[in-house]
Amino acid sequence: MKTYVKNFFKCGLLGWSLEILFTALHSLQRRDFTLKGETSIWMFPIYGSGCFLLPFFHLLEKLPLVVRGTIYAILIFLAEFFSGQLLSRKKLCPWNYRKSRWHIRELVRLDYFPCWFFVGLLYEKLLKKAA
Repeated sequence: MKTYVKNFFKCGLLGWSLEILFTALHSLQRRDFTLKGETSIWMFPIYGSGCFLLPFFHLLEKLPLVVRGTIYAILIFLAEFFSGQLLSRKKLCPWNYRKSRWHIRELVRLDYFPCWFFVGLLYEKLLKKAA
């Protein structure tokens, strides 16, 4: 249990940091050179739940990197969709992808696949090193 709590905090902090960096870099599209990144307190437990991917990391470790990354991205899409649905019911969802033509019910952006592919592999490296 102690390991899951530590991994929860590692994943939460890593996810938060990546989101702040991603949103700061995304501000360049708007020509906002202050590079202000942002996130929501609700994102910490969502990113932290990445610690529950650890059993998948061990199950999939013999598969090629491309297959593992794809599976992780799909699992992250599912987590994003269901956590977004839950937060939306309470009007607390901090993201809305309605402006993207690649969205699924405004909760998932399929064009973020490469990001989630990378994040899944990053979580794998982070958590397998700790195990």
